[in-house]
Amino acid sequence: MSGQLATALRTAPAPRLVPYVTGGITANWTDYLLAYQDSGADAVEVGLPFSDPMLDGATLQQASDRALARGTRLDGVLADLAAVRDRLTVPVVVMTYANPVVRLGVVEFCRRLAEAGASGLIVPDVPVDELGSLESVAAVAGIDLVLLAAPSTSAGRLREICARSRGFVYAVSTMGVTGERTALDDGALTLASRAREASDLPVLLGFGVSTPAQAARACRAADGVVVASALMRKVLEGAGPDRLARIVADFRAAMDRAA
Repeated sequence: MSGQLATALRTAPAPRLVPYVTGGITANWTDYLLAYQDSGADAVEVGLPFSDPMLDGATLQQASDRALARGTRLDGVLADLAAVRDRLTVPVVVMTYANPVVRLGVVEFCRRLAEAGASGLIVPDVPVDELGSLESVAAVAGIDLVLLAAPSTSAGRLREICARSRGFVYAVSTMGVTGERTALDDGALTLASRAREASDLPVLLGFGVSTPAQAARACRAADGVVVASALMRKVLEGAGPDRLARIVADFRAAMDRAA
């Protein structure tokens, strides 16, 4: 069964928009979450800063490094989330890597996410055939575990990913790392279409959705998009929550027009 994240995204009007922020990147980082929400986000993704983010491109690595340099740790991110949970009306999806989950322990990690108000979890370096106890433990904690599918994913593996993912299916637009791109590859749209045929969950396209026009194009095949590097670049350049709110609103407007 899927939980709060899946329910929220299934019932949200299409297309769905999920903007990202690196937890702890600024002292007021949760203000970005609230700004996203007010600008039409259907859910928000929070990245836990990590010293070796293997699937993150240069922008998200810089964002993670800046957060770590500020002394950001898991406890602080979760405490900040808990402090604003009553003001958030959209679900929070946490993105991290396997190392922090294993180090703390799967049960404790999922319990603490739930206590902080998160309802989704993405662990991109744990493939579907290596989920182990994470799948069942997350479900018990009320955390929707979101799985990723890549353009190279075989038909059989894609069916398994779609069957076991919760919340949404994360369609990765490229075989590379995250980062802004000048164009959205046709292969990304093909993957999104394949995933939609295999899943009854929303399929969201991410990894390189960089402009409102690209997001609108993505929604021809996907149920929505995840936007990360394009937003974090602005934060690294000093843009505050008000500026990010306007950018997210531009994505929202372009996607709605396309729909």
